[in-house]
Amino acid sequence: MNDRSPSSLELLHFARRVVVQQATAALAQLDRWIADEERREAERRRGEERRPPPPEWLIERGLNPKNIVAVHTGDCWGLGDRCRPVSRSQALEALEHGVPACRLCRPDTALGYEG
Repeated sequence: MNDRSPSSLELLHFARRVVVQQATAALAQLDRWIADEERREAERRRGEERRPPPPEWLIERGLNPKNIVAVHTGDCWGLGDRCRPVSRSQALEALEHGVPACRLCRPDTALGYEG
C-alpha cells in the first residue's frame, strides 16, 4: 500500500487534465449550439428566398362571398381575413364599379384612379 500523498506538482497536473477535459466538452457543446443555430438561420433564409412575392392588389370580400367590401394594395396593414389577390386590371375594374378603396392604403391613388 502506498502511504505517500500526491505532490503539489502531481495535483496541478491532475487539475490541468480535468480542466482540459471539461473545456473540451464545453467547446464541443458550444460548437453543436453554433451548428444548430447556423442550420436554423440557413433554413430561415431559404424560406425567405422561396416565399412568393406578395400580391400587388387585393379584393376583400364580405361575409357573403358575392359582396366585395374593398380594394387594397398588397402591403396594406388593415386587411381583413377574406382577401384574395387580383390583377391590376381587376382592381381598377372593381373601383370603376363602385367598390370602395381602402382608406388606409389608398389603392385608388396607387393605381392612378380618379373615379
